[in-house]
Amino acid sequence: MKKKLDALEQLQALDLDIDGLRAEQQRHQAAIAELEATLSERRQNLAARQAELDGLVREKEELDRALQVEQDNIKRSETNMKEIRTNKEFQAVGREITAARKQVGEIEEQQLQLMAKIEALQQELETLQTELSACEATTTSGVAEKKAAIAAAETSIAATAERRETICKGLGSNLIRRYTQLREQRRGQALAEARDGSCTGCNMQLPPQLYNMLFKGEELFFCPHCQRILVLKQEQPAQG
Repeated sequence: MKKKLDALEQLQALDLDIDGLRAEQQRHQAAIAELEATLSERRQNLAARQAELDGLVREKEELDRALQVEQDNIKRSETNMKEIRTNKEFQAVGREITAARKQVGEIEEQQLQLMAKIEALQQELETLQTELSACEATTTSGVAEKKAAIAAAETSIAATAERRETICKGLGSNLIRRYTQLREQRRGQALAEARDGSCTGCNMQLPPQLYNMLFKGEELFFCPHCQRILVLKQEQPAQG
């Protein structure tokens, strides 16, 4: 029976190693997802700011066309003034020119404001592009590193699984089934050490008779509280 207990302890140690390796893989996968999410966010931010810049450029182009129209109107009106014969017509054209010049001034003011925004946004985009390039490099190297760690963990898992299979062959199917059920029910810990009259798995006091029978090592015993397989580590006290 001691051999079975020893085998079960080895099995649990291997399973805990596999659990740890799987958890490590999950952490690396989460880190990859975080790196990629950060990169995606930076790309989206850059694209949004670029779209904003494109909108401002289109707006300026519209103002340029509007300015050209008003300037053409002024030139046309100034040319027409030379051919005017009545004072009334002269005043009307003069008002048109005044209004057009006012419109030109307003458009030119809007152009100046837009140009300032465009220049500031272009500078921001240069900074964002530099940061994005650095982030892309960091992500590429980081993802490669994490994937390599995941692959290494998978290799270790495969090697550990082979050792596990060898141990399982030496144990009966019923015992393996019970062990597996306990692992599922008890967060991966199917065995627990009995120490100083208590189960270290659930910290509950064991019946004295059960605890004494553990010293004989003639059969498997289970904690009556958490149902884990009990393992006695301490030496049997000397008989008086």
